[in-house]
Amino acid sequence: MKHYSIAIDGPSGAGKSTLARAVAEKFGFLYVDTGAIYRTVGLSALRAGVDPKDAPAVSALLPSTRVELVHAPDGLQHMYLNGEDVTEQIRTPEVSMAASAVAAHAQVRAFLLDTQRDLAKTHNVIMDGRDIGTVVLPDADVKIFLTASTQERAWRRTLELSERGAPKPYEEVLAELEARDRDDQTRAEAPLRQAEDAVRLDNSQLTFQETVDALSEIVQERIAL
Repeated sequence: MKHYSIAIDGPSGAGKSTLARAVAEKFGFLYVDTGAIYRTVGLSALRAGVDPKDAPAVSALLPSTRVELVHAPDGLQHMYLNGEDVTEQIRTPEVSMAASAVAAHAQVRAFLLDTQRDLAKTHNVIMDGRDIGTVVLPDADVKIFLTASTQERAWRRTLELSERGAPKPYEEVLAELEARDRDDQTRAEAPLRQAEDAVRLDNSQLTFQETVDALSEIVQERIAL
């Protein structure tokens, strides 16, 4: 049986997770938030008192790190770290930066690669991240590079943090976002870049629903669903 895969890559704050989840629901695909997987490893490093940028130290944690991805009845992807549901805990700015750091380590990427690919072998999936179309699923049926201006992404993240009860000044969020962009784009291992055969979609001026519609149109042009 043929399983279809849709890869959505792009920088932090472009709305990949919420948008990919909406499109997955529309087409009945399994949604896989790979960023959450790396965030869970980043959280593990922080809890262990390990510098997320210290590759040998992070690698030493992997054998005792159990990362599980569970699609719960609420329709959301829940992340478990050594049996504990850490879905909420991995959404802080500190963990976001830790995720970017651990994702730069080849050992971490190898540790998680099979988990991601196995899901695509057994389900129709929409997977979002930084290197889905370039590394994880290079043969994906649809590849999309979703982006927005740095300023727009920072405003969105500022609003998101405020809604979660953890407000931060816009200027601080912008600086953190710019730092993460640099880390993601310049890391030696699987840097953030647009796949040559990906469709680029800038949603700086689009509403959420307009972006969902645009993504859906791209998918339908390439897959007979």
